[in-house]
Amino acid sequence: MPDASVSPTTPPFHVLITGGSSGIGASLALRYARPGTHLTLWGRNTERLENIAADVVRKGATADTLSLDLSQTEDALAALRKTDDANHIDILILGAGLGDIRPEGALTETAEQVRDISLVNFTTPVTLATEMASRMAVRKSGRIALIGSVAAFHDLPVATAYSGSKAGLARFSTALHAAMTPHHVSVTLISPGYVDTPMSQRLEGARPFLVSSKRAARMITRAIGQGRAHLLFPWPFAVARFLEMVVPRAIVHRLLRMAEVKQRPTQ
Repeated sequence: MPDASVSPTTPPFHVLITGGSSGIGASLALRYARPGTHLTLWGRNTERLENIAADVVRKGATADTLSLDLSQTEDALAALRKTDDANHIDILILGAGLGDIRPEGALTETAEQVRDISLVNFTTPVTLATEMASRMAVRKSGRIALIGSVAAFHDLPVATAYSGSKAGLARFSTALHAAMTPHHVSVTLISPGYVDTPMSQRLEGARPFLVSSKRAARMITRAIGQGRAHLLFPWPFAVARFLEMVVPRAIVHRLLRMAEVKQRPTQ
């Protein structure tokens, strides 16, 4: 990371964050904000994006924003290419995502939910990560982080598309890490449990081992800087992952079906 001693003629250290308007993405933007750094922030809410960008600038960094729909993969890919052509991206953090669950009283998610969750949580981020990995490999430097979820390791009956998309993202991330390591490009999978974000605040009921977005951002930036392949937090979810691997699946599924999970509509 650069510091205040960076020469004005040095190209700014460039961090692009999708989902940068709130939650973990916004906390990461503020965490990286400092003189000598340029933040490119993508998100769906233009007003929130501009507010975060203003906070970033107050901390001495520069920033620009883009509001776009990540279900439009081709538009996102074109925007990424344009951004990197203008100013090489040093760190790409793919944090945007959808977390909708099965509507109350329904047997499954809707087909439209599954389509949108798959595009935003898997198709678009892996497309962007692949493009950026190719470019960074040529430059022999760069870091990519994909923000998944501990849901990737559990068969969630009320969130089949969410857990499935995060499982796909997890396997893609670790595979890309294996492919890129010889080219000096690090790929880090982030698997958080409950983080206090607008997405998790929509859930009704307990959110065990809740982590603040600021604390999550500290752990994530450290893992990216270290080039770790995987960060799973908080630690009780690592235990839960192990237990699910050793307990017969039929028993696990029965317990998961018993869990009551409800979600408030998006404001």
